[in-house]
Amino acid sequence: MIAIMLAGFSSLFDRAQDRRFDAGTTVFHTGARVIQVFFVKDGCAVLQRPLANGNAVCQQRAKTGEVVAEASVYADRYHCDCSVTEPTTLAALPLQEFRRALQADAGLSEAWASYLAKAVQRTRMRAEILTLNTVSEKLDAWLAEYGPLPEKGQWQGVASELSVSREAFYRELAKRRSD
Repeated sequence: MIAIMLAGFSSLFDRAQDRRFDAGTTVFHTGARVIQVFFVKDGCAVLQRPLANGNAVCQQRAKTGEVVAEASVYADRYHCDCSVTEPTTLAALPLQEFRRALQADAGLSEAWASYLAKAVQRTRMRAEILTLNTVSEKLDAWLAEYGPLPEKGQWQGVASELSVSREAFYRELAKRRSD
């Protein structure tokens, strides 16, 4: 997936403005107008959809080589909050410039369509993981799909992706270490 992005999109984002964010910084909020397309040059940006009960559901964890909130290319306003979990550089390209590039280049449009299809597949996998009943089952599925856990300071992000409390997640990790 990242190879497709880098092969099909890196030159497009070369013209973008680089924006550096410190860990924990908000990039945009739900309801903000979509005026730029963000590409993660390094770091990690997380989309969370706020719920009426005060909780939030993790919708995307965009890492190096990925577009943040890709569906927003076709929306007027963001449907999620976006923040970064670590120091992150995002390339910010004006939305209209991104759309014009897609219209002008069939190869770029094809690469974008492929990227969106893979995003749907990732989203479906996340939905499948959320249907599992136990923290152990969710963690096993997450590890099978995404590989090893990130650094220790990033574990609460994984707990959020799994839709489990940090405490339950840490108990599961402790149990696995003792086994």
